Amino acid sequence: MTEAPLEARSGLDPYREAELPLPPNPQGLRGWIAATGPGVILLGASIGSGEFLLGPAVMVKHGFTLLWIAGIAIVLQTLFNTELMRYTIATGEPVLTGFMRTKPRSSFWAWFYVVLGFLQLGWPAWAGTAAGAIFFLFAKRLPVAADANMVYICGVATYLVCFSILLVGKRIERTLEVLNWILVATIMTGLVVLVALLVPPETWARGLAGYAGYDPSAGKFVFLPSGADWFLLGAFAAFSGAGGFGNIALSNWARDKGYGMGKTAGFIPAAIGGEKVHLSHTGFKFATTPDAMQRWQGWWRLVRADQYVVFFVGAMLGMLLPALLYVTFVPHGADIRGLGIAAALANAINDARGPIFGGAIALMAMWVLFKTQLDLFEGLVRQLTDIVWTGSKQVRNWRGGDVRLVYYGILIISVVWGLIALRMAQPIFLLQIAANMGGLTLAIAALHLLYINTKFLPPKLRPSMPRRIGLVLLSVFYGAFVVRWIGGMF
Repeated sequence: MTEAPLEARSGLDPYREAELPLPPNPQGLRGWIAATGPGVILLGASIGSGEFLLGPAVMVKHGFTLLWIAGIAIVLQTLFNTELMRYTIATGEPVLTGFMRTKPRSSFWAWFYVVLGFLQLGWPAWAGTAAGAIFFLFAKRLPVAADANMVYICGVATYLVCFSILLVGKRIERTLEVLNWILVATIMTGLVVLVALLVPPETWARGLAGYAGYDPSAGKFVFLPSGADWFLLGAFAAFSGAGGFGNIALSNWARDKGYGMGKTAGFIPAAIGGEKVHLSHTGFKFATTPDAMQRWQGWWRLVRADQYVVFFVGAMLGMLLPALLYVTFVPHGADIRGLGIAAALANAINDARGPIFGGAIALMAMWVLFKTQLDLFEGLVRQLTDIVWTGSKQVRNWRGGDVRLVYYGILIISVVWGLIALRMAQPIFLLQIAANMGGLTLAIAALHLLYINTKFLPPKLRPSMPRRIGLVLLSVFYGAFVVRWIGGMF
């Protein structure tokens, strides 16, 4: 009896033979914007997590010197992202399908990552924090405990708008891509203008020095403050970037964008405006001929632009610029983690510089957090859909094999749960739970990704030794934060 291929020993179908599609050859800025895309979706999601909420909360409480954590996290997550895309370009599969190809069984890993994904992104924390900014815009003040019902209503409205947007378009990934290019362009431009107008040069210097852990005013390096809140720091480390399942969704978006073998696999269309599309439940492999390897280098050129230029540079600036504003206007040592965290900066600037600047910040916060909720909400639903689609033949045969039925069924269930979860705790607490679960996910998924990229891919497509070491370092980095915040609970 012939032994099953290595990638099929957990119960999934083996890869099929196919030819690696030709990569695009973008010319000019417009061409590169059209060719990239997954990275800008991820960047849009990351700006509203660590960069606009947890980063400022840490900087206000402890100072700029903790930016070294963000710098290391963004470098390691960029490496992690490129390795996620390596697998997807080579096979056309989302990386979670690759994880399901490992022993003991595909169903074991399916449930494992479903639970992790739900614990991280199943909380509508971003809609809840956006609600604080919406409340500020209308009430002209920060919400207090007595305003909890009104903030909840604003959060519900935000969540339902996210749901409505995901119903329309042709390709859901393309809808997110367009919205995030608009988000990144407007937010980055707005932040640069506000920082240039409102932040003194010495604060700029302190912020830049913070990426090295150096405090110019004290004349020394301060890597960890005394009495550090490890639950907050662990959340900060994970969401400096996208954090866990936000990163993993990148491979799903890359598949739907048509990167590499993803062009052969198909994509998830929208309910309104989209047409039924065949979505392959299994991936592909190609012979690593000289011609194929030349095409591979063309795809890898896009990955470098998408991650090193769009995501990495954007995430580093996205972490620094809001922190500069918060530290300038919010008193040092303040704990801003309440109902009004998203409006804390707007309120402070409103008092210091007037309602025009305060209103601009509140609008910016509302837009950023709304888009982050949309991206991460969609990313979770997309990943759960791919898990179910890959793992169940019965589901693939249901109602003629239309993947939209699965996607929108999971979407509706997620919306109902989200409306319940908004009542369970303050949004910032939910956000910290999400972020710390993201750190746990990164610590595990980095080693899992290393395994599948070195076992399932042909030798010519496997990561180099420095990249393998980088994935191990990522696991150790996030594992250390997980150990510290869990240890602090006992």
